[in-house]
Amino acid sequence: MRFNDPSSSAIFAHEKLENNFMLTINKLATYSYPCTEKPIQLEPLVLIHGWGSDSDTWNLLLIELRKNFNILAIDLPGFGKSDFFKQDISKPKIFPSVDNYIDAILDVIPDNSCLMGWSLGGALATSLLGRQPSRFSSLITIATNPCFIKNIDWNFGMPNKTFNKFYSLFKQDPSVCLKNFYALQRCGDIEEKKLSKLSKISEIEKISYFSNLAQTKERHFSWLSGLKLLAEIDNRDALRSLEMPSLHIFGKNDQLVDVRVANETKALNPLQQIKIYKQKSHVLHRSITKQISSSVVTFLQENRYFLNKKKIAYSFSNAAKSYNSASRLQRHTGARLLKMLPDQLTPGTIVDLGCGTGFFMKSLHEKYVASKIIGLDLAEGMLKIVKSEIKYYDVLLCGDAEKIPLADNSVDIIFANLSFQWCGQLALLAREISRIIKPGGRLAFTSLGRDTLCELKTSWMEVDSYVHVNKFLDSEEWKIAFIQEGFNFHNYEVEDYKLTYRDLSHLMEELKDLGAHNLNAGQKKAITSRSDILTLINAYSKFRDSQGQLPATWQVIYGAGVLDA
Repeated sequence: MRFNDPSSSAIFAHEKLENNFMLTINKLATYSYPCTEKPIQLEPLVLIHGWGSDSDTWNLLLIELRKNFNILAIDLPGFGKSDFFKQDISKPKIFPSVDNYIDAILDVIPDNSCLMGWSLGGALATSLLGRQPSRFSSLITIATNPCFIKNIDWNFGMPNKTFNKFYSLFKQDPSVCLKNFYALQRCGDIEEKKLSKLSKISEIEKISYFSNLAQTKERHFSWLSGLKLLAEIDNRDALRSLEMPSLHIFGKNDQLVDVRVANETKALNPLQQIKIYKQKSHVLHRSITKQISSSVVTFLQENRYFLNKKKIAYSFSNAAKSYNSASRLQRHTGARLLKMLPDQLTPGTIVDLGCGTGFFMKSLHEKYVASKIIGLDLAEGMLKIVKSEIKYYDVLLCGDAEKIPLADNSVDIIFANLSFQWCGQLALLAREISRIIKPGGRLAFTSLGRDTLCELKTSWMEVDSYVHVNKFLDSEEWKIAFIQEGFNFHNYEVEDYKLTYRDLSHLMEELKDLGAHNLNAGQKKAITSRSDILTLINAYSKFRDSQGQLPATWQVIYGAGVLDA
């Protein structure tokens, strides 16, 4: 996380920004709203409001969100019913840092929550993810600029001069400042008059807080502190580093956040999803509650559980030594896939993409003796096995199939056996594959389909609603993605394999040996109880075959094709 340097601004020159003393605060005020229908996730959707507001800003949207989520709304320090930061009165007055705010929020929200913030709340939610990405499952922001203040390398923020005037006005006459601010929030919305009526009572109440500054010094200072955060926070680095899909919602007519920020956010990180609503303002979450709720539900249903690449690399590295002994399916599918490549080709360069322990490098070498073979895998542990045990390669690369470290049009054949399913962005994967393959080059891949481990998924559903099994895509999704990038398939098949296991622990042990246990980020982190395990065992036992074995379905997709010349 970066921070803007406000010291160049005259308004901040005389005010101490550095937090050298301990600040304390009572727990923030929180409000729990249980789901009114069937929740799509058990963990709460945490709502963080913006500056000049409190958790009441969500009251209209709550009606819709509660149909699908358990909600936890919070009041930021000094806003709503939350306490102020306390400090030693014998010391000079200091402004809380963003870390103080983050610590206060972390103290009241559970692990695995999805964070949703509006304006300043969205900036704080992004900062939370930047600081502790493994603690949360998803991020949604509304009308949020990753860098609120314009600077030399960010032309999409509020000019320093404009912000300084606003800050000075709030410092001297907060009531007048808030009247202007609330009007500006609604400005440009097609339902501006309706929003004014809906917010009138709340706005009058907040303006009245500051009718007598002598009696509201602490609140005034807290709200000034919130403005300081807007000037300081720069979440661009945090967004760049996020490995989870996030949703960012904007109003096209927002007078406080330039709508161009939407495309810039996407440019910072392709995983970020963008939604822009026409004729909507800064307070679009109060204007179009059903549309916002629908966007949130769709996003979380599709992206709540995503593949964590670091976790995948770590898992497969740990499984490297046991992988060959447990890879009975991989050997069968790889051998069949190899036959889908014509013998008479004379490829210059072949990439074994997701090469694992290099089992098929010898076969590729024997089939195409004169070819250069490159082994690429995300897991360093796998490549160490290749180096120590395999000699049929020319180059080994540790890299991601969604960001392949090879030049455009540099590869004749890509051979990928049961590795593509660990890629979370199918369109990005297909684009990368087409980028590095020469026109007329070949792709041969296998991946796992939607029905893989369906027995295990069904059994877990009798225990709880968490996702315990990796999510796999439908075969048509794979086919369409590659066809859109110019591939023509001469072979495209789907086959279900039934492997059997003596008991559930045998299956789980094989998944672990393969590195293919649950690799979704955002899954349940608590230890599964003994009663839940017994429920799972009993549920799976219903699938036993006539020989007393437990079956497990592995749906395999085979694709072999040519890139258009």
